[in-house]
Amino acid sequence: MQLNNYQIKLLAAIFMAIDHVGIVFFPNILIFRVIGRLSFPLFAWLLAQGERYTRSFPRYLKRLVLLGLLSQPLYFLALSGTKLNILFTLSLGLITLRLSRSRDYKYLIWVLGIVSAELLHVEYGAYGVAAMCLLSIFTPSINWWLAWIGLHLVDAIAVSNIFQLPAIVTPVFIHLANQQRGSSARWFYSFYPLHLLVLFLVFRLNQARF
Repeated sequence: MQLNNYQIKLLAAIFMAIDHVGIVFFPNILIFRVIGRLSFPLFAWLLAQGERYTRSFPRYLKRLVLLGLLSQPLYFLALSGTKLNILFTLSLGLITLRLSRSRDYKYLIWVLGIVSAELLHVEYGAYGVAAMCLLSIFTPSINWWLAWIGLHLVDAIAVSNIFQLPAIVTPVFIHLANQQRGSSARWFYSFYPLHLLVLFLVFRLNQARF
């Protein structure tokens, strides 16, 4: 079985929606959150692909930042988020990957991006940018998998984020990618604020009924 980029985008959106449905409506049912952990690495890999092949880096970055600004109040209302939402994490990752094209300073720029994620309090923090950096050089090799597993173990031990460990398996989906674009997915990043709005409205309507 192989997956094109459109199908991976669908999986990322579905896993994220399941995660957020769990947060809003079923906070005590763990399986929603476990499935949701599979989402972010798919977003991270797609972002790395986008950075590599975009025709206009400024336009790509502008779209992420504007949607991030639009999403922030919805992120607060629907998910009670206290950090900058995932679109800002992706924006920071996009900048980090573009700047790190300079081979002489590649890893230094990665470190600066990772540190910046903590200082800016974006969702997923240092782990988020580190995941994007690793997934930008994804290869199905033992060394890459050791680095990926190591990232999750460090995250689990250093910040007690055991919750993110299920994401270790997500690159299995990426391994199945056939590098084909598939159908157009102009909706992809817009899905984030739209699904938050729907979740918030359904939650409030449900509260009003009872």
